[in-house]
Parts: sequence; C-alpha cells; structure tokens
Amino acid sequence: MLARDIMDRQFHTLHPDMTIQAAVQAFREATRQEGKKVFGMMVTDDHGHLVGMLSMYDILIYIQPKHAAIWGEMEELDPDRLFQEQLRRVWSVKVDDIMTAEVVTIHPDAHLLVIADIMIKKHIRRLPVVADRQVAGIVYVSDVFHQMLHTF
Repeated sequence: MLARDIMDRQFHTLHPDMTIQAAVQAFREATRQEGKKVFGMMVTDDHGHLVGMLSMYDILIYIQPKHAAIWGEMEELDPDRLFQEQLRRVWSVKVDDIMTAEVVTIHPDAHLLVIADIMIKKHIRRLPVVADRQVAGIVYVSDVFHQMLHTF
C-alpha cells in the first residue's frame, strides 16, 4: 500500500498572500464543503508549489494574547474588548507570516508503514504528497489508521 493508494486527491489550499481573516473564512468554507472539520491546509504559490502549511492551531497560537491568563484576575480589564482589539490587529497578518514553512512531505510511492512512522515520530496529522514539486494529494492520519487496521 502506497501513498498514491490512500492519498486524498481533492484538497483545499491557501495562498501565502492571503490574510488570516481570509484563511479563517477558507477553513469555514472547506469545512462546509467537506461536511467535516478541516483543521489544516497546505499553502501553495501561484505555480502550485508547496510553500507551507497552516493549521487552526497555528492561528489560535497567534491570536492568543500573551497575558490572557491574567485577564480574568484583573477586574478593571474588559477581556471581550481586549480580544476584539487583538483580532482586529491579527486579521490583516498574512498566511506567509505564521505558516509552517518547513513542511515534511512524502512521495506518491511512499509505503504505508513509512508514512505511519513519519506521522508517529514527528507528531504529524497530515502529510502532503509531492511529486516533481507539485502537490499530488494529502494523506491524513485517519487514512493511515483505517488502512492499517482494515487489513486485520
């Protein structure tokens, strides 16, 4: 069983020049289209080359105010107002500014056991499948899990 056998050939991508606000909207739209939550997307340039990955977690880390933990302890602060101000600042940040640029990828001929090993060792939930610098698909940890256990 190879990556090409289990990869999802239909996937959503972001562009590095998109704003975080546009990326959040793209996550919503992808979730609506897929009928399941989309937690991360590949970032591709104008030529379809993979330049990074962006996950919901990356965005949450970026919008989390540094001192949010003490907001509830300070009665004179209005956490809702402070959070809205933080969001206004973040919305215009570009995907390129917070994406993971060093992405682990696999070739379409990668064996299922190699894919599982990479995902486990590197704590990766999704692996882009790249051939000749072009994104051919993506393998999700759930695909690997179900394929491996399907043989039993």
